[in-house]
Amino acid sequence: MALYENVFIARQDVPATQVETLTTQFEELVKGLGGTVSKKEYWGLRSLNFRIKKNRKGHYTLLNIDAPSAAVKELERTMSINEDIIRYLTVRVDALEEGPSAVMLRSSEKSDRPGGDRGDRGGWSDRPPRRERPRFGDDAAPVEVVGEAE
Repeated sequence: MALYENVFIARQDVPATQVETLTTQFEELVKGLGGTVSKKEYWGLRSLNFRIKKNRKGHYTLLNIDAPSAAVKELERTMSINEDIIRYLTVRVDALEEGPSAVMLRSSEKSDRPGGDRGDRGGWSDRPPRRERPRFGDDAAPVEVVGEAE
């Protein structure tokens, strides 16, 4: 059997519990056709880069599948018929990831950072006081007055 990663996007107005139900239905479909689903990850409601079928957001879900190609074809056929699924993508891979996916790792890193997801940007505390900075039009080196004319 081959290894696949399947990501599908459900409509934004579908509740998260119904997305879980869809995921369970897809898992049972794959198991019924002789495959296994080793990992299910719900990535949450995320913004889309462009509108898809009048939706600006979607519920993303990842499935790691070990199944024959006939099971994956049937899974994709079922997803294309379902009105709640707006997009899906299935990719054949050499090996399935054991731990959390890159999307889940990145979202957990954001929550660990202080100050939100922007990081430390320095700010005004790094600037020298106004009197120590050269003003516009001033030369970099101050002009010294050698002697005064009387």
